[in-house]
Amino acid sequence: MLRKIPLLVLLLIAGCSAPPTPPILVPPTTPVPPLAASQWEKLPGWPDADLQQSWKAFREGCRALKNKPAWQNVCARGEQLAEPDNAALRSFFEQDFTPYQVSNPDGTTQGLVTGYYEPRLSGSRVTTSRFKYPLYAVPDDMLTIDMGELYPQLKGLRLRGRIEGKRVVPYYDRAAIDEGKAPLQGRELFWVDDAVELFFLQVQGSGRIELPDGTLAKVGYADQNGHPYNSIGRKLVETGELKLEEASMQGIKRWAEQNPQKLPALLAQNPSYVFFRELPNGLSAPLGALGVPLTEAYSIAVDPRIVPLGTPVFLATTRPDNGEPLQRLMLAQDTGGAIKGAVRADFFWGYGDEAGAMAGKMKQKGEMWVLLPKGMELPAPVPSVTQPAAAPPVCVPAKSAQ
Repeated sequence: MLRKIPLLVLLLIAGCSAPPTPPILVPPTTPVPPLAASQWEKLPGWPDADLQQSWKAFREGCRALKNKPAWQNVCARGEQLAEPDNAALRSFFEQDFTPYQVSNPDGTTQGLVTGYYEPRLSGSRVTTSRFKYPLYAVPDDMLTIDMGELYPQLKGLRLRGRIEGKRVVPYYDRAAIDEGKAPLQGRELFWVDDAVELFFLQVQGSGRIELPDGTLAKVGYADQNGHPYNSIGRKLVETGELKLEEASMQGIKRWAEQNPQKLPALLAQNPSYVFFRELPNGLSAPLGALGVPLTEAYSIAVDPRIVPLGTPVFLATTRPDNGEPLQRLMLAQDTGGAIKGAVRADFFWGYGDEAGAMAGKMKQKGEMWVLLPKGMELPAPVPSVTQPAAAPPVCVPAKSAQ
């Protein structure tokens, strides 16, 4: 839902605290590029990696990429492989791709790897005494402004706001929405029975709703209110409510059960709010930002400013349950509002309670190698954005699940 509005109005958008002059784009000052050419032997565990599920995820991605110039040849070559074994797949990637190690701006190569999953909630299409927490569709009054149409350097960033009188102001934050201040009546898709589960559904970006008759409805990310994501787990640690090692998804849920009277104030600490759409039940998995179904344990969310969507990414990290090495060829097929930075990934564990247990515990260190088709240009450096005197705009990726 992209609405055209005059340039003068865009420059006055209070929803981004934008001044009436365009942002100053400053070239990156760090001498360390985010991607540096590497060699296959530098990828730990590459010779022994099982590539069969990686191949399944790669072919899903080619459905969205095969018509793009940089991907036409490799996707076409991939289609010609008939039931390839591991040796054939390894040869395919080594011949058609170049590995690039991902580095942080300070030159370090380790970063944070978290996890996400597709949860199941109990809900209804009508509100009842049990089902009283709504999942909303995108509001009719929310504006979405594509900044790339104004400044090519800001391609992929969008602003959200609403009209108030003759001004465009920030869209309602979580607290205002939960208090009923936003005009969202009639935009309810479902009602669920647990506010914390609804919050984590927004964090995950997609899930399934079990209705009273036992049927399952699928929901997926549709849009976001434009406010930044703040971790409620970090807030609980900062206030002494939880120890750092307790601030997992499971730990937060236990705290919420024990402190229901404090829960609304805690949730309000994260002003970001996600809106949903109902998805066809024929989908085998949630759709990622690339527009293809995610592959359980082989798809990751990345920062697309650095890692192009659709690219294979060799991830070297550890399992959250036993600490054993987890070295795997993943596919960058999703994004997230909290997934920012170079060496940063969110690991999709799949659907259900077991996947949720793994995702909730995952906070590992890891390294990443991006595999780019030979001849593909490296992504352009990401400029920093400065604003004269005013607060910086609240901008989020075009597709973000938080």
